Amino acid sequence: MHSSKNPHTPKVITRREVLKAMAIVAGGAALNHLGRDLVTTEAKGSQSKLDNEVYIPLVTKYGSLSIGKVVHVNEHNATSWSGQRMYWEHVEQPVVNEMVKRGVVELTGAATETDAWRELLPGYQPGKKIAIKVNFNNCWSCSSTSAVIDALIHPVNAVVSGLEQIGVVRADVCVFDAVRSLPDRFVNAGLPGITYFDNSCSNIAGFSDHPDAYITFNPPPSMSMPAEKVTDVVRNADYLINMPIMKGGHPLAGVTLGFKNHFGTIHHCSALHDYVDVVHKPPAYNRDYNPMVDFFSSPHIGGKTVLTIGDALFAAKDFNDPPETWTTFGDKLPNSLFFAKDPVAVDCVMHDLIAAELGDSLTPAANRYLALAGKAGIGIYESVNPWTESYTQINYTRVIL
Repeated sequence: MHSSKNPHTPKVITRREVLKAMAIVAGGAALNHLGRDLVTTEAKGSQSKLDNEVYIPLVTKYGSLSIGKVVHVNEHNATSWSGQRMYWEHVEQPVVNEMVKRGVVELTGAATETDAWRELLPGYQPGKKIAIKVNFNNCWSCSSTSAVIDALIHPVNAVVSGLEQIGVVRADVCVFDAVRSLPDRFVNAGLPGITYFDNSCSNIAGFSDHPDAYITFNPPPSMSMPAEKVTDVVRNADYLINMPIMKGGHPLAGVTLGFKNHFGTIHHCSALHDYVDVVHKPPAYNRDYNPMVDFFSSPHIGGKTVLTIGDALFAAKDFNDPPETWTTFGDKLPNSLFFAKDPVAVDCVMHDLIAAELGDSLTPAANRYLALAGKAGIGIYESVNPWTESYTQINYTRVIL
Protein backbone atom coordinates (compact mmCIF):
# COMPACT_ATOMS: atom_id res chain seq x y z
CA MET A 1 0.00 0.00 0.00
CA HIS A 2 1.11 3.56 -0.55
CA SER A 3 -0.07 6.97 0.57
CA SER A 4 -2.32 9.13 -1.58
CA LYS A 5 -1.00 12.46 -2.84
CA ASN A 6 -4.12 14.22 -1.56
CA PRO A 7 -3.14 16.01 1.70
CA HIS A 8 -6.66 15.47 3.05
CA THR A 9 -6.57 11.69 2.57
CA PRO A 10 -6.63 9.74 5.86
CA LYS A 11 -3.37 8.25 6.94
CA VAL A 12 -2.64 4.80 5.51
CA ILE A 13 -1.59 2.33 8.17
CA THR A 14 -1.56 -1.43 8.40
CA ARG A 15 -4.56 -3.41 9.56
CA ARG A 16 -2.52 -4.78 12.48
CA GLU A 17 -1.72 -1.25 13.64
CA VAL A 18 -5.39 -0.32 13.45
CA LEU A 19 -6.54 -3.30 15.51
CA LYS A 20 -3.84 -2.69 18.09
CA ALA A 21 -4.74 0.96 18.41
CA MET A 22 -8.46 0.14 18.59
CA ALA A 23 -7.84 -2.30 21.39
CA ILE A 24 -5.94 0.31 23.38
CA VAL A 25 -8.62 2.92 22.88
CA ALA A 26 -11.44 0.52 23.67
CA GLY A 27 -9.95 -0.18 27.06
CA GLY A 28 -10.81 3.21 28.47
CA ALA A 29 -13.00 5.15 26.08
CA ALA A 30 -16.67 5.76 26.67
CA LEU A 31 -19.15 6.03 23.85
CA ASN A 32 -20.00 9.67 23.28
CA HIS A 33 -22.81 10.36 20.82
CA LEU A 34 -22.39 13.86 19.50
CA GLY A 35 -25.34 15.94 18.41
CA ARG A 36 -23.85 18.34 15.93
CA ASP A 37 -25.75 20.95 13.99
CA LEU A 38 -26.57 20.21 10.39
CA VAL A 39 -23.61 20.70 8.08
CA THR A 40 -24.28 21.16 4.39
CA THR A 41 -21.81 19.27 2.26
CA GLU A 42 -20.02 21.23 -0.43
CA ALA A 43 -18.83 19.58 -3.59
CA LYS A 44 -15.23 20.70 -3.36
CA GLY A 45 -13.92 18.51 -6.11
CA SER A 46 -15.33 16.65 -9.05
CA GLN A 47 -12.62 14.07 -9.65
CA SER A 48 -11.64 11.21 -7.38
CA LYS A 49 -8.45 9.23 -7.32
CA LEU A 50 -8.97 5.50 -6.91
CA ASP A 51 -5.71 3.69 -6.31
CA ASN A 52 -5.05 0.19 -4.98
CA GLU A 53 -5.05 1.35 -1.37
CA VAL A 54 -6.86 0.82 1.88
CA TYR A 55 -7.65 4.24 3.38
CA ILE A 56 -7.89 3.95 7.15
CA PRO A 57 -8.73 7.04 9.22
CA LEU A 58 -6.97 7.72 12.49
CA VAL A 59 -8.47 5.81 15.39
CA THR A 60 -11.39 7.77 16.82
CA LYS A 61 -12.22 8.20 20.47
CA TYR A 62 -15.22 5.91 20.32
CA GLY A 63 -13.14 2.80 20.74
CA SER A 64 -15.54 0.61 18.77
CA LEU A 65 -15.31 -1.27 15.50
CA SER A 66 -19.05 -0.87 14.97
CA ILE A 67 -20.21 2.56 16.14
CA GLY A 68 -19.34 5.06 13.45
CA LYS A 69 -17.44 2.62 11.26
CA VAL A 70 -18.19 2.47 7.53
CA VAL A 71 -16.35 0.23 5.05
CA HIS A 72 -16.53 1.25 1.39
CA VAL A 73 -15.46 -1.53 -0.99
CA ASN A 74 -14.84 -0.49 -4.61
CA GLU A 75 -14.09 -2.87 -7.48
CA HIS A 76 -14.36 -1.52 -11.02
CA ASN A 77 -14.76 -5.05 -12.40
CA ALA A 78 -17.99 -5.62 -10.47
CA THR A 79 -20.00 -4.62 -13.54
CA SER A 80 -19.45 -4.87 -17.27
CA TRP A 81 -22.20 -2.39 -18.14
CA SER A 82 -21.76 0.06 -20.99
CA GLY A 83 -25.22 1.56 -21.22
CA GLN A 84 -27.38 -1.52 -21.82
CA ARG A 85 -31.02 -1.19 -20.84
CA MET A 86 -31.11 -4.37 -18.73
CA TYR A 87 -28.26 -3.28 -16.50
CA TRP A 88 -28.80 -6.13 -14.00
CA GLU A 89 -27.54 -8.61 -16.60
CA HIS A 90 -24.09 -7.00 -16.48
CA VAL A 91 -23.01 -7.72 -12.90
CA GLU A 92 -20.23 -10.16 -12.06
CA GLN A 93 -21.45 -12.41 -9.23
CA PRO A 94 -17.99 -13.77 -8.26
CA VAL A 95 -16.67 -10.22 -7.91
CA VAL A 96 -19.63 -9.18 -5.78
CA ASN A 97 -19.08 -12.26 -3.61
CA GLU A 98 -15.51 -11.12 -2.97
CA MET A 99 -16.66 -7.58 -2.23
CA VAL A 100 -19.12 -8.79 0.40
CA LYS A 101 -16.51 -11.10 1.91
CA ARG A 102 -13.98 -8.28 2.15
CA GLY A 103 -16.57 -5.85 3.47
CA VAL A 104 -17.76 -7.93 6.41
CA VAL A 105 -14.22 -8.95 7.34
CA GLU A 106 -12.99 -5.35 7.32
CA LEU A 107 -16.06 -4.17 9.23
CA THR A 108 -15.70 -6.69 12.04
CA GLY A 109 -11.92 -7.14 12.07
CA ALA A 110 -12.52 -10.90 12.02
CA ALA A 111 -9.90 -13.32 10.75
CA THR A 112 -12.27 -15.03 8.29
CA GLU A 113 -15.57 -14.42 6.57
CA THR A 114 -17.16 -17.15 8.69
CA ASP A 115 -15.99 -15.44 11.87
CA ALA A 116 -17.34 -12.15 10.55
CA TRP A 117 -20.84 -13.52 10.00
CA ARG A 118 -20.80 -15.14 13.43
CA GLU A 119 -20.03 -11.74 14.92
CA LEU A 120 -22.67 -9.97 12.85
CA LEU A 121 -25.39 -12.47 13.86
CA PRO A 122 -24.74 -12.89 17.59
CA GLY A 123 -26.49 -15.83 19.17
CA TYR A 124 -27.47 -17.33 15.84
CA GLN A 125 -28.88 -20.84 15.93
CA PRO A 126 -30.31 -22.86 13.01
CA GLY A 127 -33.93 -22.03 12.36
CA LYS A 128 -33.71 -18.35 13.22
CA LYS A 129 -35.00 -16.07 10.48
CA ILE A 130 -32.92 -13.43 8.68
CA ALA A 131 -34.86 -10.71 6.84
CA ILE A 132 -33.16 -8.74 4.06
CA LYS A 133 -34.84 -5.47 3.05
CA VAL A 134 -34.23 -4.68 -0.62
CA ASN A 135 -35.43 -1.61 -2.53
CA PHE A 136 -37.92 -1.96 -5.37
CA ASN A 137 -39.51 1.46 -5.08
CA ASN A 138 -39.67 1.74 -8.88
CA CYS A 139 -41.25 -1.68 -9.51
CA TRP A 140 -45.00 -2.17 -9.84
CA SER A 141 -45.37 -5.52 -11.62
CA CYS A 142 -44.02 -9.04 -11.47
CA SER A 143 -42.87 -8.94 -15.09
CA SER A 144 -41.20 -5.53 -14.92
CA THR A 145 -37.99 -5.05 -16.89
CA SER A 146 -37.90 -1.30 -16.43
CA ALA A 147 -34.52 0.31 -16.98
CA VAL A 148 -34.80 2.58 -13.93
CA ILE A 149 -32.78 1.79 -10.83
CA ASP A 150 -33.95 -0.99 -8.52
CA ALA A 151 -32.36 -3.68 -6.35
CA LEU A 152 -29.88 -6.23 -7.66
CA ILE A 153 -29.95 -9.88 -6.66
CA HIS A 154 -26.16 -10.20 -6.64
CA PRO A 155 -25.45 -8.68 -3.19
CA VAL A 156 -28.29 -10.82 -1.80
CA ASN A 157 -26.77 -13.99 -3.27
CA ALA A 158 -23.37 -13.04 -1.87
CA VAL A 159 -24.81 -12.47 1.61
CA VAL A 160 -26.69 -15.78 1.55
CA SER A 161 -23.54 -17.62 0.49
CA GLY A 162 -21.75 -16.07 3.45
CA LEU A 163 -24.56 -16.89 5.87
CA GLU A 164 -24.47 -20.52 4.80
CA GLN A 165 -20.99 -20.74 6.28
CA ILE A 166 -22.49 -20.41 9.76
CA GLY A 167 -25.26 -22.91 9.10
CA VAL A 168 -28.05 -20.65 7.84
CA VAL A 169 -30.58 -22.55 5.72
CA ARG A 170 -31.71 -20.68 2.60
CA ALA A 171 -35.36 -21.11 3.47
CA ASP A 172 -34.74 -19.05 6.63
CA VAL A 173 -33.59 -16.06 4.56
CA CYS A 174 -36.54 -13.77 3.83
CA VAL A 175 -35.94 -11.17 1.11
CA PHE A 176 -38.65 -8.54 1.01
CA ASP A 177 -40.10 -5.22 -0.03
CA ALA A 178 -43.48 -5.22 1.67
CA VAL A 179 -45.15 -2.48 -0.41
CA ARG A 180 -43.77 -3.12 -3.89
CA SER A 181 -43.32 -6.01 -6.33
CA LEU A 182 -40.29 -8.25 -6.55
CA PRO A 183 -40.01 -8.90 -10.29
CA ASP A 184 -39.37 -12.27 -11.87
CA ARG A 185 -36.00 -11.16 -13.22
CA PHE A 186 -34.84 -10.64 -9.60
CA VAL A 187 -36.39 -13.70 -7.96
CA ASN A 188 -35.45 -16.11 -10.74
CA ALA A 189 -31.78 -15.10 -10.49
CA GLY A 190 -31.63 -15.74 -6.74
CA LEU A 191 -30.06 -18.78 -5.15
CA PRO A 192 -32.61 -21.63 -5.04
CA GLY A 193 -34.46 -21.93 -1.76
CA ILE A 194 -34.53 -18.28 -0.66
CA THR A 195 -37.97 -17.08 0.51
CA TYR A 196 -39.36 -13.88 -1.05
CA PHE A 197 -42.08 -11.54 0.22
CA ASP A 198 -43.73 -8.54 -1.46
CA ASN A 199 -47.22 -7.11 -2.03
CA SER A 200 -48.29 -9.10 -5.10
CA CYS A 201 -45.84 -11.48 -6.79
CA SER A 202 -44.27 -13.78 -4.21
CA ASN A 203 -45.39 -14.60 -0.68
CA ILE A 204 -47.50 -11.69 0.54
CA ALA A 205 -45.80 -9.62 3.22
CA GLY A 206 -48.69 -9.13 5.62
CA PHE A 207 -49.30 -6.55 8.35
CA SER A 208 -50.91 -7.94 11.47
CA ASP A 209 -52.63 -5.88 14.17
CA HIS A 210 -50.45 -7.23 16.93
CA PRO A 211 -49.76 -4.41 19.43
CA ASP A 212 -45.99 -4.69 19.11
CA ALA A 213 -46.20 -4.21 15.31
CA TYR A 214 -46.94 -0.51 15.71
CA ILE A 215 -44.16 2.06 15.54
CA THR A 216 -43.99 4.48 18.46
CA PHE A 217 -43.64 8.02 17.16
CA ASN A 218 -42.37 10.81 19.38
CA PRO A 219 -43.24 14.06 17.55
CA PRO A 220 -43.43 17.52 19.14
CA PRO A 221 -46.66 18.05 21.13
CA SER A 222 -48.21 20.11 18.36
CA MET A 223 -47.96 17.26 15.84
CA SER A 224 -50.06 14.14 15.36
CA MET A 225 -48.88 11.04 13.53
CA PRO A 226 -50.71 8.31 11.61
CA ALA A 227 -50.70 4.77 12.99
CA GLU A 228 -47.99 2.76 11.25
CA LYS A 229 -46.91 -0.83 11.71
CA VAL A 230 -44.09 -3.03 10.46
CA THR A 231 -44.59 -5.98 8.17
CA ASP A 232 -44.94 -9.46 9.62
CA VAL A 233 -41.78 -10.43 7.73
CA VAL A 234 -39.77 -8.28 10.12
CA ARG A 235 -41.90 -9.11 13.16
CA ASN A 236 -41.20 -12.80 12.62
CA ALA A 237 -37.48 -12.33 11.90
CA ASP A 238 -34.65 -12.61 14.40
CA TYR A 239 -32.17 -10.52 12.41
CA LEU A 240 -32.56 -7.73 9.86
CA ILE A 241 -30.11 -6.74 7.12
CA ASN A 242 -30.93 -3.44 5.45
CA MET A 243 -29.86 -3.25 1.79
CA PRO A 244 -30.67 0.22 0.42
CA ILE A 245 -29.54 1.63 -2.92
CA MET A 246 -27.43 4.80 -2.94
CA LYS A 247 -29.93 7.16 -4.58
CA GLY A 248 -30.14 10.94 -4.72
CA GLY A 249 -32.65 13.31 -6.25
CA HIS A 250 -35.67 12.20 -4.25
CA PRO A 251 -38.47 14.76 -4.88
CA LEU A 252 -39.43 14.84 -1.19
CA ALA A 253 -36.65 13.54 1.05
CA GLY A 254 -33.73 14.73 -1.09
CA VAL A 255 -31.96 11.37 -0.84
CA THR A 256 -33.26 7.85 -0.34
CA LEU A 257 -30.83 5.66 1.59
CA GLY A 258 -30.97 3.27 4.54
CA PHE A 259 -33.55 5.11 6.65
CA LYS A 260 -35.85 5.84 3.73
CA ASN A 261 -35.55 2.21 2.60
CA HIS A 262 -37.79 1.28 5.53
CA PHE A 263 -40.74 3.00 3.89
CA GLY A 264 -40.96 -0.43 2.27
CA THR A 265 -41.10 -2.09 5.68
CA ILE A 266 -44.14 -0.25 7.05
CA HIS A 267 -47.82 -0.14 6.17
CA HIS A 268 -49.34 2.92 4.40
CA CYS A 269 -45.90 4.54 4.14
CA SER A 270 -47.25 7.24 1.83
CA ALA A 271 -48.99 8.77 4.85
CA LEU A 272 -45.56 9.85 6.09
CA HIS A 273 -44.44 11.64 2.95
CA ASP A 274 -45.39 15.13 4.12
CA TYR A 275 -43.45 14.61 7.34
CA VAL A 276 -40.17 13.96 5.51
CA ASP A 277 -40.63 16.48 2.68
CA VAL A 278 -37.57 18.74 3.05
CA VAL A 279 -38.04 19.96 -0.53
CA HIS A 280 -41.50 21.55 -0.31
CA LYS A 281 -41.81 21.82 3.49
CA PRO A 282 -45.59 21.27 3.74
CA PRO A 283 -47.44 22.06 7.01
CA ALA A 284 -46.72 18.59 8.42
CA TYR A 285 -42.97 19.10 8.04
CA ASN A 286 -40.95 20.09 11.12
CA ARG A 287 -37.21 20.65 10.78
CA ASP A 288 -36.66 19.37 14.31
CA TYR A 289 -38.53 16.10 13.84
CA ASN A 290 -38.43 13.27 11.32
CA PRO A 291 -40.44 10.05 11.69
CA MET A 292 -37.66 8.08 10.00
CA VAL A 293 -35.66 8.56 13.20
CA ASP A 294 -38.44 6.85 15.14
CA PHE A 295 -38.29 3.81 12.84
CA PHE A 296 -35.23 2.76 14.79
CA SER A 297 -37.15 2.94 18.07
CA SER A 298 -39.09 -0.08 16.87
CA PRO A 299 -37.69 -3.28 18.38
CA HIS A 300 -38.36 -4.91 15.03
CA ILE A 301 -36.32 -2.41 12.98
CA GLY A 302 -33.63 -0.83 15.13
CA GLY A 303 -33.69 -3.71 17.56
CA LYS A 304 -33.03 -6.36 14.90
CA THR A 305 -30.78 -4.53 12.42
CA VAL A 306 -27.37 -6.18 12.48
CA LEU A 307 -25.96 -4.81 9.23
CA THR A 308 -26.53 -2.24 6.51
CA ILE A 309 -25.14 -2.93 3.04
CA GLY A 310 -25.48 0.09 0.78
CA ASP A 311 -25.72 -0.96 -2.87
CA ALA A 312 -23.85 1.45 -5.11
CA LEU A 313 -22.81 -0.96 -7.85
CA PHE A 314 -24.87 1.23 -10.16
CA ALA A 315 -26.45 3.73 -7.73
CA ALA A 316 -28.57 6.58 -9.07
CA LYS A 317 -28.29 10.35 -9.14
CA ASP A 318 -32.08 10.54 -9.18
CA PHE A 319 -34.38 8.14 -7.35
CA ASN A 320 -36.10 6.86 -10.50
CA ASP A 321 -33.43 7.27 -13.18
CA PRO A 322 -31.60 4.56 -15.12
CA PRO A 323 -27.95 4.03 -14.18
CA GLU A 324 -25.32 6.43 -15.46
CA THR A 325 -21.65 7.11 -14.86
CA TRP A 326 -20.51 9.40 -12.04
CA THR A 327 -17.97 12.17 -12.52
CA THR A 328 -16.61 11.74 -9.01
CA PHE A 329 -15.94 8.06 -9.65
CA GLY A 330 -13.74 8.85 -12.65
CA ASP A 331 -16.62 8.96 -15.15
CA LYS A 332 -17.44 5.35 -14.33
CA LEU A 333 -20.12 3.57 -12.35
CA PRO A 334 -19.54 3.70 -8.58
CA ASN A 335 -19.07 -0.10 -8.49
CA SER A 336 -19.22 0.10 -4.71
CA LEU A 337 -20.76 -1.51 -1.66
CA PHE A 338 -20.93 0.07 1.81
CA PHE A 339 -20.93 -1.91 5.06
CA ALA A 340 -21.83 -0.70 8.54
CA LYS A 341 -23.52 -1.61 11.78
CA ASP A 342 -24.12 2.10 12.39
CA PRO A 343 -27.19 3.12 10.32
CA VAL A 344 -26.46 6.84 10.68
CA ALA A 345 -22.81 6.78 9.69
CA VAL A 346 -23.36 4.71 6.54
CA ASP A 347 -26.15 7.02 5.36
CA CYS A 348 -23.88 10.00 6.07
CA VAL A 349 -21.15 8.63 3.81
CA MET A 350 -23.54 7.76 1.00
CA HIS A 351 -25.25 11.17 1.30
CA ASP A 352 -21.89 12.92 1.18
CA LEU A 353 -20.82 11.06 -1.95
CA ILE A 354 -24.11 12.01 -3.60
CA ALA A 355 -23.60 15.62 -2.52
CA ALA A 356 -20.10 15.64 -3.97
CA GLU A 357 -21.52 14.44 -7.28
CA LEU A 358 -24.64 16.59 -7.49
CA GLY A 359 -23.35 19.78 -5.86
CA ASP A 360 -25.91 22.57 -5.57
CA SER A 361 -28.62 20.51 -7.23
CA LEU A 362 -28.97 18.37 -4.09
CA THR A 363 -31.45 19.72 -1.54
CA PRO A 364 -29.33 21.31 1.24
CA ALA A 365 -31.43 19.75 4.03
CA ALA A 366 -31.28 16.23 2.56
CA ASN A 367 -29.22 15.01 5.52
CA ARG A 368 -31.25 16.80 8.19
CA TYR A 369 -32.71 13.46 9.32
CA LEU A 370 -29.19 12.21 9.95
CA ALA A 371 -28.38 15.17 12.17
CA LEU A 372 -31.53 14.39 14.13
CA ALA A 373 -30.68 10.69 14.30
CA GLY A 374 -27.23 11.55 15.59
CA LYS A 375 -28.73 13.73 18.31
CA ALA A 376 -31.09 10.89 19.22
CA GLY A 377 -28.09 8.62 19.86
CA ILE A 378 -28.79 6.18 17.03
CA GLY A 379 -25.33 6.57 15.49
CA ILE A 380 -22.60 8.98 14.48
CA TYR A 381 -23.51 11.99 12.34
CA GLU A 382 -20.92 13.91 10.35
CA SER A 383 -20.82 15.53 6.92
CA VAL A 384 -17.75 16.22 4.77
CA ASN A 385 -16.71 15.79 1.16
CA PRO A 386 -15.20 12.27 1.31
CA TRP A 387 -13.02 12.91 -1.75
CA THR A 388 -11.26 15.97 -0.34
CA GLU A 389 -11.67 15.85 3.44
CA SER A 390 -11.27 13.38 6.28
CA TYR A 391 -14.03 12.41 8.66
CA THR A 392 -13.09 13.05 12.28
CA GLN A 393 -16.01 11.24 13.95
CA ILE A 394 -16.91 8.58 11.38
CA ASN A 395 -14.33 5.81 11.03
CA TYR A 396 -14.37 5.57 7.23
CA THR A 397 -12.36 2.86 5.45
CA ARG A 398 -12.19 2.77 1.66
CA VAL A 399 -10.96 -0.53 0.20
CA ILE A 400 -10.04 -0.67 -3.48
CA LEU A 401 -9.94 -4.24 -4.79
